[in-house]
Amino acid sequence: MKRLPIHEDVTGEEIDKSVKQELQSLPKTLAEDVARNLVMIARLLDEDPETAYGHAKVALRLASRVGAVREAAGFAAYATGRYQEALAEFRAARRMTGTHELWPIMADCERGMGRPERALEMAGAPEVQRLDKAGQVEMRLVAAGARRDMGQAEAAVVTLQSPELGSSAVHPWTARLRYAYADALLEVGREDEARDWFAKALEADHDGTTDASDRLARLDGIEFTDALDEDAEDEDRDEDAHYEEARYQDDDEADDEGAEFQHGDVDEDSVPTAFGGEEYYDEDDDEYETPEDRPQPRERAEDAERDVKPADDLAEPVVDATDD
Repeated sequence: MKRLPIHEDVTGEEIDKSVKQELQSLPKTLAEDVARNLVMIARLLDEDPETAYGHAKVALRLASRVGAVREAAGFAAYATGRYQEALAEFRAARRMTGTHELWPIMADCERGMGRPERALEMAGAPEVQRLDKAGQVEMRLVAAGARRDMGQAEAAVVTLQSPELGSSAVHPWTARLRYAYADALLEVGREDEARDWFAKALEADHDGTTDASDRLARLDGIEFTDALDEDAEDEDRDEDAHYEEARYQDDDEADDEGAEFQHGDVDEDSVPTAFGGEEYYDEDDDEYETPEDRPQPRERAEDAERDVKPADDLAEPVVDATDD
């Protein structure tokens, strides 16, 4: 079985106590190996989901009958867009542990597979009532997303209106809820209200989980460019190199043409053209002027400008979604 590199500082002791208890059913060495792969999944899930998925496959081969392993594998598959696989793993974990916490993300997997109607059915299931407040908010977000998937933008706005949205208290899910509401308002053309809610989302987003600041800037007509954008710098360097190459080619051609003229191989009538310019005609003299008398072509100037760059039962009655 192919193993993946484990970071030297990972011991396996970093996992949650509840997960550690689940691994006690395994031989000690095996449990330690599984634990270290689980830590790698959690560590890489956001920055390198494909590698995290690889660690999940290793953990599955080692301990597929452990609920925590199936759950971790589900999150790794979900992060890489493998929604069908993720749903299967979440269902297995739920059967093994009896937890209801995975219900919202299971519904979102249905959305990912193009089945928003199924997600709405799950949003109206009895399992939702067994979720804690965070889980219910998560389910509401999934349901609103399903409404939008189905082209029901106004229904999505109504679905997100709730006491949690109107509360001035800040919880881990507050920024995302306000952001989703602002985005839904913007879709139905209520731009002024959307701007207010993006601002409220930004106030609650202490960890930078949303791009509310960027959305606000765009609504205000402000555009930002990353000054450290390596791609942009590479393009600029390529343009400069191309210009320098063209300039040297022009100089070489001019030298060659000048030499040709000095050897008497060019007709005197075509002297202006031989030096890369256009023929200059003086109407008064009715004949060509000498190169000294004709206007000189403009010098090219380098352009220094850079591009700066939810189900029916969740659709609660509309409440006044304002700060208390």
